[in-house]
Amino acid sequence: MRLLALKIDVDTFRGTRVGVPRLVEALQRHKANATFLWSLGPDHTGRAIKRVFRPGFMKKVSRTSVVEHYGIKTLMYGTLLPGPDIGKRCAELMRSVAAAGFENGIHTWDHIRWQDGVAGADEAWTRAELNKAAERFNSIFGEPATTHGAAGWQMNEHAYRYEQHMGLRYAADTRGTHPFWPVVKGELVRCVQLPGTLPTLDELLGVDGLNADNVHEHILRMTEDTQPYGHVFTLHAELEGMKLLPTFERLLAGWIEQGYQLVSCGDLYGTLDPTKLPYHHVEMTEIPGRSGVLAMQGAVFP
Repeated sequence: MRLLALKIDVDTFRGTRVGVPRLVEALQRHKANATFLWSLGPDHTGRAIKRVFRPGFMKKVSRTSVVEHYGIKTLMYGTLLPGPDIGKRCAELMRSVAAAGFENGIHTWDHIRWQDGVAGADEAWTRAELNKAAERFNSIFGEPATTHGAAGWQMNEHAYRYEQHMGLRYAADTRGTHPFWPVVKGELVRCVQLPGTLPTLDELLGVDGLNADNVHEHILRMTEDTQPYGHVFTLHAELEGMKLLPTFERLLAGWIEQGYQLVSCGDLYGTLDPTKLPYHHVEMTEIPGRSGVLAMQGAVFP
């Protein structure tokens, strides 16, 4: 059985209100499952402006039309405009996604605060951010979250350790090739990682002639061969749920034609025998098409 798990990162208020319903409709039409990872606190997208000093950031912005995808208003949240509380204002919509049968998990409390701050944060800061998200998730869905997927694939050792403390079923904080037990600074963390195995659309668009009309062909070539543990593809409500929805639907149709069953990350995890998964170091490193460093599956341990 060929499995491909869809992980949907919901970063913004606009992405939640507009992109998510469109994705739900498209997934249902293609009889596909997915995992929705929610930003549960304030939308402070505008504060990302400080990333202009990060190497590679402006190049990525110019390739991916950030203003077009996110909208001017969203890009002012947290600076010129107050950031709307996504969890408070969109709780009913989130519950409707769960009622439709999709898996739900924690993406973050404040997307920009986590993505830009967690790498250098201490244990108290990290626990506070995760606790705020976990408490809001529980208040919306009436049950604890069982998974977390880090904003921007940004983590620190305290976050991995606290995921174990939270009793998560699995986490999806990294990029890599196959599921693994993470080893962080020599410490074995008992929370399986399901890494993203494929590049995201925003990493590919504008590179080597790839555009919204042909990028799906590039990704489909990457999924032609069967992988022992399947694939995990990360998409964003702000991109694939809006302007890039036709591109995403071409991907869905292509994967179905290739014989994939499109599942949630939880479904994919359910097929694994955790006792047989390897241990891998986690490293922070660069990948093509994305500015800065992110959490990657590293060498086998020991």
